[in-house]
Amino acid sequence: MHTLSQLPETCKAGVVSKHGPDFELNIEHVPVPQPGPDQILIKLNVTGLCYSDIHYMLEDLPLPRMRDYDVSSPGHEGAGVVVAVGQDVKGWKIGDRAEVAPTWDTCMSCELCATDLECHCSQAVPTGLKVSGTYQQYITSPARYASRIPDNVDDCAAGPIMCSGSTMFRAIRESNLSVGQWAVFIGAGGGVGHMGIQIAKAMGMRIIGIDAGSEKEKICLSLGCEAFIDFTKSKNLCDDVRTIADGKGAHGVFVVASAPAGYKVAPRMLRIGGVVVCVGMPPSVIGSLTGSRQDTAHALSMAARGLLRPIYEHHDIDELPSAVQKLRQGRVNGRCVVMF
Repeated sequence: MHTLSQLPETCKAGVVSKHGPDFELNIEHVPVPQPGPDQILIKLNVTGLCYSDIHYMLEDLPLPRMRDYDVSSPGHEGAGVVVAVGQDVKGWKIGDRAEVAPTWDTCMSCELCATDLECHCSQAVPTGLKVSGTYQQYITSPARYASRIPDNVDDCAAGPIMCSGSTMFRAIRESNLSVGQWAVFIGAGGGVGHMGIQIAKAMGMRIIGIDAGSEKEKICLSLGCEAFIDFTKSKNLCDDVRTIADGKGAHGVFVVASAPAGYKVAPRMLRIGGVVVCVGMPPSVIGSLTGSRQDTAHALSMAARGLLRPIYEHHDIDELPSAVQKLRQGRVNGRCVVMF
């Protein structure tokens, strides 16, 4: 194994206790892991915060539980630099910029992994669920599955793009919408939705954002929405969408908000032949789970060309517990990035 001359024995991490509805997250020092022969060790500069992290801690979804895998640090949007490489690793060296994605590894040999559907692999290992996540400053990653960060994409942008940017790129690609068609984003001003606006805009679509509040409206319009509908003020969301979209309805509706009401109303916003994409869910109306490595590369390329710019607020690592609570309460505009 090749390492920097000196690595600390411990590092700061957000550690969850009392998993479940009353979970607690505290800052503690944990051992710095050692990379295996085919792994790299990444010192993270930042981690993004995703609501999936909160689901992992709440244990409110039909998923494996963190505690069953002895995992205490969630997180899956890490960006940093390689500080150690395993003896069998090729193509990575100390000092390379690297990041960790929502999927930590897959089997890389099944039919799904042979395409770009590897996130659906039955052997997929979710970062921060079955292995320690990016709330921990030092994290290992299989060298074959880590992603490189383009030179002109900073860490604060790269971290969130690993999840929300890549996920939205995949969702829009699977919708098969084309230039000039109307795309509606329910939850447009959130951490995932605001990425979707920019990607859809870069692909030439016409965008209607749905969310609540003047701050979300400013974000959505500044990023490329032709129209914004505040669902707390609208008397009939479906009629409002149809009126804006040529009187016929949208070609596609992307549900990125987790509220059940979004899924209920989305089909009624469509014109004939339109599609609903339930972002972050397995195959359903049109399922789009998370992005593959190819999707991540495309999303990062968009960021490198100035077409995708995550909006985020900074928090220090010691503020991680309060930032997680802010996310849980739905008070984040865009994304949270925690600085190590």
